[in-house]
Amino acid sequence: MKKLFFILVLALGTQAVPAAAQTSPSRLDEVIKSGNLRVCMTGDYKPFSFLKADNSFEGIDVDLARSLAKALGSEARFIKTSWSNLTSDFLEKCDIAMGGVSVTLERQKKVSFSVPHMVDGKSAIARCSDVQKFQSLAAIDQPGTRAIVNPGGTNERFARANYKQAQLILHPDNVTIFDQIVQGKADVMVTDASETMWQAKLHPQLCAIHPDQPLEFSEKAFMLPRGDVPFKQFVDTWMHQLKATGEYDRLVNQWLK
Repeated sequence: MKKLFFILVLALGTQAVPAAAQTSPSRLDEVIKSGNLRVCMTGDYKPFSFLKADNSFEGIDVDLARSLAKALGSEARFIKTSWSNLTSDFLEKCDIAMGGVSVTLERQKKVSFSVPHMVDGKSAIARCSDVQKFQSLAAIDQPGTRAIVNPGGTNERFARANYKQAQLILHPDNVTIFDQIVQGKADVMVTDASETMWQAKLHPQLCAIHPDQPLEFSEKAFMLPRGDVPFKQFVDTWMHQLKATGEYDRLVNQWLK
């Protein structure tokens, strides 16, 4: 009887091994095989991604995408999207989404994320002459404040969650939105601290307000397919090595400093 029991166990175990050994197809293998890394980007978020007039992309995450593609033995192929359609376009068209993407619980319901590569947070930017007026969120949220925001992303969610009295102005073009403040058509914008510092460099009339003390904590990471462990492990390992060698700081600092 015992001998029969062991034979049955052995037989069942033998049958189970092939099934357990099977692995699901990974985007990692597909990218390596195709030689193309499809990267979703909005192209309107300096210094992370910007679509130039000649239809080429530039920015921090553009450089990072090319570095990742090189590590995969592939070429980065950039696909234009928008903040409103970022998640849906990523799921339909891309292998990874980059370009200053913030990690949110809402996005996490549909996608996965790489290990965060940058700690960021929401900060205000205004005309330098108005900096003293907007030293806190309470000071910004006043009836006379014209707070401008780009729709469809974390900036709009922050604004709608925190502004109870300020006038909210939606401006769909994230490239020209800061010009609205310069021209006096809006007073202030709350966006990622990294962007306020970059835009202050581009527009001498604008000043970032306490970017080192953000109004809200956030992290930047890359959007990845949910449940694809091999692909995520590769991206995370690549980022770990990029930071350990100092290459990450070199790529980022050429844009931020």
